[in-house]
Amino acid sequence: MDARLNYFASPTASKTLKYFMSAGKALKDSPLPAATQELVALRVSQINGCAACIDMHTKEAAAAGETSVRLNLVAAWREATVFTEAERAALEFAEEGTRVADAAGGVSDKVWAYAAKHYDEEQLTALVILVSFMNTVNRLNIITQQPAGNYEPGQFH
Repeated sequence: MDARLNYFASPTASKTLKYFMSAGKALKDSPLPAATQELVALRVSQINGCAACIDMHTKEAAAAGETSVRLNLVAAWREATVFTEAERAALEFAEEGTRVADAAGGVSDKVWAYAAKHYDEEQLTALVILVSFMNTVNRLNIITQQPAGNYEPGQFH
């Protein structure tokens, strides 16, 4: 599969995407736990069907020490016993924030309160931005059919 656009060869993309990369770096440096960030990024990408991002975040999480059991169970996190309550709150938040049309209004008060029980205001801010960021990046990759499978951990950081 070949991508419809080569973002690295486009002057418009390179000017624009440097800001996306900067936002991604700022999120990595946020107080939201790194493992939670990768699990959320992976779950959002699974929902959206973004193969390039699933490839990237699975490999980044594994390189950071995440277990294959947990990575394989992200898609079925509700039935899995390997996630903390805080991670479960973040995954539920990610799902409602991604399925905005399905959730009829986005993140419900109940899900927000559950996340707020586990994360402080700065971490919640990072979670909101991360879910929004991943949805944007997923769409950039899906629209242009970016291929998956060749990502190397640390490639974009």
